[in-house]
Order: sequence, then C-alpha cells, then structure tokens
Amino acid sequence: MSTTLHHLSDYDASKVPDASNMCIGIVVSEWNSEITGALLDGAVSTLEKHGALPENIHVKTVPGSYELVYGAHQMVLNGGYDAVIILGCVIRGETPHFDYICQGVTNGIATLNSKSEIPIIFGLLTTNDLQQAKDRSGGKLGNKGDECAVVAIKMAKF
Repeated sequence: MSTTLHHLSDYDASKVPDASNMCIGIVVSEWNSEITGALLDGAVSTLEKHGALPENIHVKTVPGSYELVYGAHQMVLNGGYDAVIILGCVIRGETPHFDYICQGVTNGIATLNSKSEIPIIFGLLTTNDLQQAKDRSGGKLGNKGDECAVVAIKMAKF
C-alpha cells in the first residue's frame, strides 16, 4: 500500500500483542545514517511502548544496505530472537546501483524468511530522493521504523 494512503505510524495499538517477553534483533545500516537513525529510534520506541524491555532489544550495525542480509542471517544463526528487523535506506542516484542493491536486499530477506524459524521484517526504504526518505522516517508520512516494530511483534506471535 502506498504510504500516501497509509500513515506509517498509525495503527490500532489494541491489536498489538504484549512484547514484554520478546527479544528482538535489529540490524541497521550506517549508510544514510540521518534516515536510518530515525528509523531505529522509531522501532525501539514502538517496541518499548508495547512492553519490550530495553535489554531485550539488540541492535547491530552494518556498513550499508546490502550487508543487512548478512547481518540478519547472523542474528538468526546466533538464536534467541523472536524476530529480526532490518532497517536501511537506499536513495536513487544516477546509476543502476540503486536497482541492484534494492533487488539484492529484497531477494536476500525473502530467502531468509522462507528458510528461517523466525520472521525477518523488511524495513528498507527505497526512495527516489532524500525528501521521500525523510517523509518516511518520522516526517509527514510517519516512520517506517514504527511500522516494522509493530509487524515484528505481530509476526513473532503468529
């Protein structure tokens, strides 16, 4: 669904399970850190809002969005998580690099989801420009990090 039709931070909190017994892994890209930091803040605050304890929210960083797949895979292998959230941001540039990165991460996370015992939540912003990324990381369209946290809680209880 288009974020112009759905505010990323709007949801019915009564439909979100209690997360107090959950351990959530988050892998966040350092690339476009202004955006990914805001996504991380949104995810962590939403997890805590629904009862997740700060000590049960484990954050690891990777250099770029392409490395999110490896980071998520390592968290799955290490075990102990109820869900893993990936957070990144790829902004279209002048070369086809954008397409390769977006497709690689999408395919990698889809593969992990099909083989993993826990859900991997896709929080990769793929935008045409910086303003679109800002709008989706706490701006006028909400915060994709909030949405990912809610999805992680719901899918962990699936």
